[in-house]
Amino acid sequence: MKYEVFYGKGMGKVKKEYPEIYETIKKLNEVVYTGKILDYRTQKLIALGIAASNCDETATEKQMRSAMKELEVTPEEITDVLRVVLLLSGMPAFVKGMRILDEIKK
Repeated sequence: MKYEVFYGKGMGKVKKEYPEIYETIKKLNEVVYTGKILDYRTQKLIALGIAASNCDETATEKQMRSAMKELEVTPEEITDVLRVVLLLSGMPAFVKGMRILDEIKK
């Protein structure tokens, strides 16, 4: 999302019909992903872990794909993130994340 890539299906409608809300979301994105203390790569891995912890399959897949494409995050690094998800969010979130990662790697 750092580079104005919003994956929500409704964002196109928001941008077109509610430009002031879209601009606010865009600004929030810029404020969150500053890279001042934690670099963008680390922030992206945190975002991936949060999406996986929420069992949000679409968001998890999008976070994985963009991390791998934009930042060359490896499947092994994603697996490390998912291990933390296992510890804090449990088996269902971990297994979903691993399945998604496996599907992406194919």
